[in-house]
Amino acid sequence: MSRLEAKKPPLFISEPLTGAAVSQSLSLLSAIFKSSYGPAGRLKQLHNGVGGCVCTTSQSSALLGHLSVSQPVLRVLAASVRNHVSRFSDCGLFTAILCCGFIENFRSLNVAPFTVVKISKHLLSLGMDHLKSEACGCRVPVDFSSVETLVCLVRSILTSKPACMLNKTEVDHLTSLVLKAFISTVPCHVETNAVLGKCVIIPVKGRRVMDSTVFPGLLIETLEIQLGKSLAVKRTDSNMIKIALFSVSMSGDGFNTEEGTIAVQHGVSLEVSELNQLLNVGKQLVKDEVGLVVCQKVMHPSLKQYLKENGVMAVDRAGLSLMEPLGRMTGNRPPIASIHSLSPGCYGSLKDLCLESIASKHFLHLIPEDTVICSLILCNRSETAWDELKRVCETAEHVLQLTLKEPLALLGGGCTETHLASYIRHKSSSLPASTFKDLDCSQAQFQLVADAFCRSLESVARSLSHDGEEILTDMVYGHCWFVPPGSPCVSKWSHLVSRCGCGMNGNTEDLSWRFLHGQCGSPVVQGCPKEPSVKLADLLTLDCFAAKCSGLQVALETANLILDLSYVIEDQN
Repeated sequence: MSRLEAKKPPLFISEPLTGAAVSQSLSLLSAIFKSSYGPAGRLKQLHNGVGGCVCTTSQSSALLGHLSVSQPVLRVLAASVRNHVSRFSDCGLFTAILCCGFIENFRSLNVAPFTVVKISKHLLSLGMDHLKSEACGCRVPVDFSSVETLVCLVRSILTSKPACMLNKTEVDHLTSLVLKAFISTVPCHVETNAVLGKCVIIPVKGRRVMDSTVFPGLLIETLEIQLGKSLAVKRTDSNMIKIALFSVSMSGDGFNTEEGTIAVQHGVSLEVSELNQLLNVGKQLVKDEVGLVVCQKVMHPSLKQYLKENGVMAVDRAGLSLMEPLGRMTGNRPPIASIHSLSPGCYGSLKDLCLESIASKHFLHLIPEDTVICSLILCNRSETAWDELKRVCETAEHVLQLTLKEPLALLGGGCTETHLASYIRHKSSSLPASTFKDLDCSQAQFQLVADAFCRSLESVARSLSHDGEEILTDMVYGHCWFVPPGSPCVSKWSHLVSRCGCGMNGNTEDLSWRFLHGQCGSPVVQGCPKEPSVKLADLLTLDCFAAKCSGLQVALETANLILDLSYVIEDQN
């Protein structure tokens, strides 16, 4: 059959970054990210225009999940940020804002792209080496024998998303719950290949945040067990409850005619045959002294009734998400995948069972002997606030896991960005001539790229201001300071600022502040102290070390990739 329309040739777009449409889209995307950044970030309401759910958020994962990016160049940026967030959960907006800043500042330079790439890689190496050195004043060691720093880290994450709608009391309560849940997932007995447990978040919407709580073990919602009714559960001689965990359907429709032809003898009913097999499984479970049967899918009512009559509790429709933590907690791994054979070693065990009532929901509480599995009952007043809070709590848990692997944090509140910019300017001003020769560039080119690199870092700190605050950086520590909007002109900035953005430094000394919005390079600053003069651990704003370091690398590598694009080739068919 001949084509109705001739095939169109592909569209070649040369120097895609010079196009007005790409520039406008990049500026708009950058503005969206910047205006969403930090505790005072503005919320975005996203919907698809043809119905469906509405998402109110300031989180990068939700923003990029709902935004439709049409420009091929910007799709690269969005994909890089999504990939970073999928690996680290945190610092998505930081990565996106920094990447946009690199692109906007580098492309305005009269320097060849391949030269910009070489110099910026060298600057990134300088910055990463500094962040990973013990001399860096922005690094904060995390001591897991004390909760002070961990509390700061979790609190910083919870307060960074205003759509959660939390007050200080609620933040403190959730911080303690997230830490309690995380500690519950850490094995008490360290093995060679220790594996962290899991915290299962259970939604309870329309309730106060203060009603949130943590339970050891797992909670399974149930509609069939009446509250207040005693649980007469069959136990073994060792006073444990034997549990059978099934991942296969037990509804009696195990046969599937779509997979081929089934030949049966005259007068034989497939339904009756399947039900008889299920009842045989039930008899075997009763014989093996099983006290609890949990099925991922549907269980036949006749089987449930038979088990109930014989003192075996049955729960079905548990869902796929509970199978892995349930199997790990009970030792029932892997779950039973067939109803045709049950081996003696296919069962797990529980210490106890009880009923819990939370709001209007009833749960069966599975209590293990020793576990790294826990359940977080997470409450919030509205569905929108709950959705945002769930994402934030998942991020906090992941950040704690990353911090356990690499027990470090970085100062937040814009201080790491301004300090790193000051450090790179300082190092760039005293490089030997051999460095320029190795990079095949002039000193003037290097300084141009270095200044653009530092201004990009500082633009992230400036993005924390949403209400017209003036932003300063000091000449001693290189930290970020916010002057309240509408403040009068004074001879000393120390009269208007009390603490830097991260909370480490106070205004007790003359720090020689300057405005952060200048385009020229800043004067050389001295090294940042390892410890503040006064211990302020309970006031610190902290960021995840691993996530921020990765975000810095991803932002520059993505910007360099986009700057190096010469053509975009689009299929028009």
